Amino acid sequence: MGKPTGFIEYVRELPADRSPSERIQDWDEFHLTLTEEKLQTQSARCMDCGTPFCHTGTMLKGMASGCPINNLIPEWNDLVYRGLWREALDRLHKTNNFPEFTGRVCPAPCEGSCVLGIHNPPVTIKNIELSIIDKGWDEGWITPKPPEIRTGKKVSIVGSGPAGLSAAVQLNQAGHFVTVFERADRPGGLLMYGIPNMKLDKQKVLQRRIQLLEAEGVKFVCNTEVGKDLPAQTLLDEFDATILCIGATKPRDLAVENRQLQGIHLAMDFLTANTQAILSQQQPPISAEGKDVVIIGGGDTGTDCVGTSLRHGCKSVVQVEILPKPPQERGPDNPWPEWPKTYKVDYGQEEAASKFGHDPRLFLTTATKFSGDKQVQAVHTVQVEWQKNDQGRFIPQEIPGTEQVLPAQLVLLAIGFLGPEDYLLQSLGVERDPRSNVKADYGKYYTSIPGVFAAGDCRRGQSLVVWAFNEGRQAARECDRYLMGATKLP
Repeated sequence: MGKPTGFIEYVRELPADRSPSERIQDWDEFHLTLTEEKLQTQSARCMDCGTPFCHTGTMLKGMASGCPINNLIPEWNDLVYRGLWREALDRLHKTNNFPEFTGRVCPAPCEGSCVLGIHNPPVTIKNIELSIIDKGWDEGWITPKPPEIRTGKKVSIVGSGPAGLSAAVQLNQAGHFVTVFERADRPGGLLMYGIPNMKLDKQKVLQRRIQLLEAEGVKFVCNTEVGKDLPAQTLLDEFDATILCIGATKPRDLAVENRQLQGIHLAMDFLTANTQAILSQQQPPISAEGKDVVIIGGGDTGTDCVGTSLRHGCKSVVQVEILPKPPQERGPDNPWPEWPKTYKVDYGQEEAASKFGHDPRLFLTTATKFSGDKQVQAVHTVQVEWQKNDQGRFIPQEIPGTEQVLPAQLVLLAIGFLGPEDYLLQSLGVERDPRSNVKADYGKYYTSIPGVFAAGDCRRGQSLVVWAFNEGRQAARECDRYLMGATKLP
């Protein structure tokens, strides 16, 4: 490493964010940047640790430990420290097709497994990654690079989310003709409509990369839902291979009394409609303006609903979370290098606390029913405790006497997804696993139908964006091997 004692000499420093009171007035990204000098100092904190866990991409207790796409983190940290930004960009692109996305929306499991993080705050890996790619765009180093030779093979990809985009890049670079089918009006899938603009700017960041892919030869066909607008058989008849990257978009609903009341929406419907309204410069069809908002569910989607509701100008916001409040520090059953399950205040909660004076989350709480006439007016909740049942599994048990009624004219359900939607998979006759996901082994990705592969959430279930990037790249490699008999793709 460039400075072996850097981790001793320097403390962790992140760039400031725009103040919560300022940023909730617009939809712009809110992270600021450090100077190059400070970024080089932060890169110097990367240790010569011998066995860097940050880029291992291992699953421990069902959670990612280290980078799932195996970013060569110590190497580009060293290059940044030495001021070799162009070389750092080249090293970053060896494993990551879209660092501008991961640098913005990835939860950074790499930092959770940083060796320095055992005793000190970890290296600012995510921020350095983002700084490298943003500098690459600013300097004009990132330009279209179409393949020099075309194979004549045609590949269809269904879904333009993280897995689909990664597969498209790799297969296009291998020289195949790639067509990506997307049912929405714009490419990007989850990146376009599942992540709010203040976390990932659609015009400045996402659309810029889409245009680059088009310039390199990738064809996007939007407003086309395969299995409905386009017969599924077309994939088998007109293409040499297909990769299914349709995500796990079947929502989990909440079967409680009065669920049918107006004003109760699935979180993704709310977020999608909001982004569409921003891009078309119209008013959102589902608005939190002047309303008491109750969000049921935690995680990133729940946080995004908090941030979006605040920007609409909600009257109040409460986030109901059935899990307990995490501890401030790692527990004995959560050792390094596992992902640290500790209490965190994300951007949405920070903004809510700034406006209303407290964290909006109610932990160990669940909704029991909704009330109102035609329009929802309240959410009835009760506190729970987790106890083992006869099978030894922890389940939530209601605590009598802890009932509460929360005013609500808008309720958003952010409680996850059940798996991929059925119609396309049924049309193709693809075999599925017991969880309803497409049956395809990790590392191989081929389905029960010859020439058809699957990657991302539709194969592994709802997961991190960075795992979808991992699977899209690997599925492209196996697809290329199927088409050509051998592959040079990583």
